[in-house]
Amino acid sequence: GKVHGSLARAGKVRGQTPKVAKQEKKKKPRGRAHKRMQYTRRFVTAGKNSRFLLLPCFFALLFFDSELR
Repeated sequence: GKVHGSLARAGKVRGQTPKVAKQEKKKKPRGRAHKRMQYTRRFVTAGKNSRFLLLPCFFALLFFDSELR
């Protein structure tokens, strides 16, 4: 069957958008250094209290446990 319109409109939005030149960026670390960066982003700088959000009972703890507040 026919799906989602004709191919005449393919690439319409991309063709309309103005061309923006690529910017020069600092190169990202590779290998071991990249793994280290990921670790610090996920576990070190993520914050100490964000761990509670992973618990399924976090909201119950919020309402009933006065020690957290």
